[in-house]
Amino acid sequence: MLFGLTTNVSISAAPYGAVDNPARSAADRERDKTSKPNAVLDFIGVKPGMTVLDLFAGGGYYSELLSYAVNPDGRVISHTNATYESITGEEAAERFKDGRLPNVSRLVKEINMLELEASSLDMVLMVMIYHDVYFTADYWPKVDRENFFRQIRESLKPGGVLVVIDHAAIADTGMSAAQNLHRIDEVFAKQDIESAGFVFDSASEVLRNPSDARTLTVFNGAIRKKTDRFVYRFIKNTSFN
Repeated sequence: MLFGLTTNVSISAAPYGAVDNPARSAADRERDKTSKPNAVLDFIGVKPGMTVLDLFAGGGYYSELLSYAVNPDGRVISHTNATYESITGEEAAERFKDGRLPNVSRLVKEINMLELEASSLDMVLMVMIYHDVYFTADYWPKVDRENFFRQIRESLKPGGVLVVIDHAAIADTGMSAAQNLHRIDEVFAKQDIESAGFVFDSASEVLRNPSDARTLTVFNGAIRKKTDRFVYRFIKNTSFN
């Protein structure tokens, strides 16, 4: 549940103004301490007028920030699926109620059937979700990795940006830590995403935590919300077949 929200939201012109927007909740401002949104939004290059997909947006923390950053002329698609909706749906409903973020639309679709419009997006944001491409459980549909990245790639405009933020695993472990620790090897991630039709552009160190041994599940209280995280920026490879 979010508190301290107002319905008259002023949408600001820059990422820094997005973070400082007075309509943001106290809970979101508390999360800012570990998510460092000023630095993240600045790095990823979100701009007014963009159309951005917040993939598996959860309660909508980034969706709200993006709403302010893209301005009224821009658009944010806040995506979720049935599993996420069962966990974070109440928070998201509170955030978006009464049309308080009018340039945000919600998309509830499963990962293998996103049904995104071709060449419609300037940016796709994946925050702590990429590792779930390789996670399996009774409650989580098995992801068709090739189809998933094809959907993302085809939805992006030429020059479109894919941003991936995730919990780092021990080096040289590939995808293996995704199942039990909800982490993934960052070198594997870079190579995997490049092979799926994206060109690596840059990385940010803003969410690094060298004291994280990368051996604990990200839900362990000793490291929760303080994991070592990599932040990657990719560009759609228009020559990929």
